[in-house]
Amino acid sequence: MQIKRIRMLFGFCVLSVGFFLDMGVCTAVQSELRITTIKQEPYAVSKGSQLEGFCMDLLSEVAKKLGLKYKVHLVKDSAYGRQDESGNWNGMIGEVVRGEADLAIAPLTLTAAREKAVGMTKPFMQTGISILLRKDISEGTGLFDFMSPFTAKTWVGILIAYLGTAACIFLAARLSPCEWSQPQSEKNKFSLVHSLWYTAGALTLQGAGPHPKALSGRVICCSWWLFTIVLLACYFSNLSSTKTSESTHLTVKGFEDLANQDTIEYGCLGGSSTLAFFKNSNNPVYRRIFEHMERTKSFVSSMDEGVWRAREGNFAFIGESVSLDLAVARHCELVRAHEVVGMRGYSIAASLGSPIIKNLSVAILQLSEEGELAYLRSKWWASSCIADKAKLSAVQPHSLKGCFWFFPWAWGWEHCWLSWSSPPRAAEVQLSRGNPAAPC
Repeated sequence: MQIKRIRMLFGFCVLSVGFFLDMGVCTAVQSELRITTIKQEPYAVSKGSQLEGFCMDLLSEVAKKLGLKYKVHLVKDSAYGRQDESGNWNGMIGEVVRGEADLAIAPLTLTAAREKAVGMTKPFMQTGISILLRKDISEGTGLFDFMSPFTAKTWVGILIAYLGTAACIFLAARLSPCEWSQPQSEKNKFSLVHSLWYTAGALTLQGAGPHPKALSGRVICCSWWLFTIVLLACYFSNLSSTKTSESTHLTVKGFEDLANQDTIEYGCLGGSSTLAFFKNSNNPVYRRIFEHMERTKSFVSSMDEGVWRAREGNFAFIGESVSLDLAVARHCELVRAHEVVGMRGYSIAASLGSPIIKNLSVAILQLSEEGELAYLRSKWWASSCIADKAKLSAVQPHSLKGCFWFFPWAWGWEHCWLSWSSPPRAAEVQLSRGNPAAPC
């Protein structure tokens, strides 16, 4: 009985010591997690002896929620994580697999291969694959670029309005009895040529006298002047916008355009998940892009090199859309194509079976619901470029339909019709001869 009690006491002591040792190990791990990262703007950049950036702020917020302590170091080989032919991993993924780091926090793309090697949290950022290009600022100025503010239909409408208004002024001046002080002997001042010249003078905001005397002619002229003021305001406003705005015309708008041309060279980051996407895709367009990059060996060794080559011109860099957005925000001569394919997410990596993955995922979801992730995105992706004015498209006829509806020569037809339908009687002509001041 005494021996049994001794055995039970010994077993209890062993379990207690093991329990406290286990708690000590867990506490030590939780007190200072070893975290690996990589230098990449704006995720992690050097500031003195410290690191700052989106991932560092994210790590700080997650640590506050979970009560973690950590120590960050840079990955030794400056790689994200790629599996070689023998199955070994390099980069941050390799450090987590080998136990050299507890966590890897960086723009690590969540892929099936990485998910098999390490544990990945819920994505903290969504991204995709897009194209980075230099803005096409080498376009030559056309001979008739001054006509670009209006479309061809608008110019045709203006020409018809001009000819119609001139014809109306001519007819109103010829038919109205108030235009003639001496109808039988006086020469008509408003000939067709003078009417055309008078109407053209109004288009250039210049007076071209003499002016009409009759009410019908004056109404037509006033209507044409109003039409001209609105027309010129629209023209100069749109012309100024098209000339001051930098051209953002893209010869490549998507991956199909990229694959169907051979003028612009293109490539992506070697050994990246972007390259794996094109390599493993069954889409014929994506396969052609991969085969071209493989044949020309147009891969870049870093993100900075890809951005630099795009800035130099005649090179399209294929990469993660959020990284390309950052390049556009930092370099005003670059632009990202609108097409985004292969949507995926950035996650935090931990060793397989690590119990901390669940807590990290919950913390990331909480930060997303609280709007903290959106705030960090706007903070670190703030553009340093002065916002360009939106380039206005050419004015369509329907944009000026109010002016065309209030057509100047519509008044002329009305007054010409009144003058034609009730021609001046002889007595009225004699009255206007004898008394020029007589009302019409």
